[in-house]
Amino acid sequence: MSATTVIPAVAEVVIGTGPLTIDEVVAVARYGASVTLDPAALDEVAASRSIIEALADDPEPHYGISTGFGALATTFIAEDRRAQLQASLVRSHAAGSGADVEAEVVRALMLLRLSTLMTGRTGVRRETCETYEALLNAGITPIVREYGSLGCSGDLAPLAHCALVAMGEGEVRVIDRADVASPGTTTDASSALAAAGIPPLRLGEKEGLALINGTDGMLGMLALAIHDLRRLLTTADLAAALSVEGLLGTDAVFAADLHVLRPQRGQAVSAANLRALLADSPVIASHRGPECTRVQDAYSLRCAPQVHGAARDTLEHAASVAEAELASAIDNPVLTPDGRVESNGNFHGAPVAYVLDFLAIAVADVASMSERRTDRFLDPARNQGLPPFLAHEVGVDSGLMIAQYTAAGIVSELKRLAAPASVDSIPSSAMQEDHVSMGWAAARKLRRAIDGLGRVVAIELLTASRGLALRAPLAPAPATGRAATIVTDASGGPGPDRFVAPEIEAVVDLVAVGALVAAAEEVAGRLG
Repeated sequence: MSATTVIPAVAEVVIGTGPLTIDEVVAVARYGASVTLDPAALDEVAASRSIIEALADDPEPHYGISTGFGALATTFIAEDRRAQLQASLVRSHAAGSGADVEAEVVRALMLLRLSTLMTGRTGVRRETCETYEALLNAGITPIVREYGSLGCSGDLAPLAHCALVAMGEGEVRVIDRADVASPGTTTDASSALAAAGIPPLRLGEKEGLALINGTDGMLGMLALAIHDLRRLLTTADLAAALSVEGLLGTDAVFAADLHVLRPQRGQAVSAANLRALLADSPVIASHRGPECTRVQDAYSLRCAPQVHGAARDTLEHAASVAEAELASAIDNPVLTPDGRVESNGNFHGAPVAYVLDFLAIAVADVASMSERRTDRFLDPARNQGLPPFLAHEVGVDSGLMIAQYTAAGIVSELKRLAAPASVDSIPSSAMQEDHVSMGWAAARKLRRAIDGLGRVVAIELLTASRGLALRAPLAPAPATGRAATIVTDASGGPGPDRFVAPEIEAVVDLVAVGALVAAAEEVAGRLG
């Protein structure tokens, strides 16, 4: 989804031993905020490194320090071969394939891996942390491929592509941090590091493992998705409000006392939004009272709080999982606070994968309801007196007929994307990794689904704004009217047929940057 540049609320993120917030992840990943390492946390990193160095001198084998990995964990590695062991691990695991992953996703996973390194629970050297800090601040973005992660042991291939760049190998895009979405300049890692004055890493014991054993890719995409969906679900409430007005629906079903009877938190928030947006609506008032013969609105109007609210509750559950993950130190083996080095299974992506799939289901359903409201506007049997397809000259013009086709096509794809990835598993590593999460795949399809939701809601906003304009001289509510005016200004409003695609994209951009919600909030106050 395209968007104009937004100034981030956070210009610099300090990384210590504590968790990052979702907003901080978005600030660094999408808006190019700089990162700074907390000196006290670096001391913790140095202290944990001393434990690893002591174990490296132990004649007894220790997994990941003086042994091979995975199915080769029983193979002892001599001291003079351990640097090669770590580098070979990274090179062999950087085996992704397919299209480049978006720069914001790569920056998110690098940031989150760095956050885990800074907890002092992984045993890396401080210069390893400083290298990742320098890469992020220089805009050096490793080229990570679409395919390669099974979500266990974490996002191995994507993280290995990043570690490879820290070693001065592989490919990168050098981007302007002020415009992370720009394509940047593609070059080899060695040249990019040299230009930025960043020495390539020569990995020490355990460091290759520490750089690739994490759920950072799927978690980074979850954080970005939560940020986007919080805005999009409020935009969906706004679109529903415009549709209620344009289709001569009632606001009576949004009354607070009705929603208290079913005390679902998200439903109450959506209903409150609709009440605020529809307050003082002349359109609603025009058909309120005994002269109105309609008993009930269609479900796509009447039940918007129930569906949007359920999506909100699913989103907040996902946020609680994300917050726990942001507070986690995921590595294998991991250094415990009392100095033990222990193997574990915390790298399994199931907690993240599940909520990524839950969100894809919610996204598909919200989009499906939005498309149904769009469709009602175009059908003269159901649109309460508006022209067919909102056409200017019926029979000559097609109006928004095919815009609805576009929305319907997207919704159909969203239903396919709602099929969960996390129920799948395919064994790997000679059956050592015999159950995997597929969390990366869940995250990739959710990103596509969120883009689709934004487009479907934009088409509803475009349609509802045209429908409302055709209700003149009846006027919408002050809040919805403000948003509808912006949509009409961007799209041109009613009139003879013209090139529709640019109008849709203009509204998609407005949705992406939250401009319509912001305009409505200037009148209605802060929406939930």
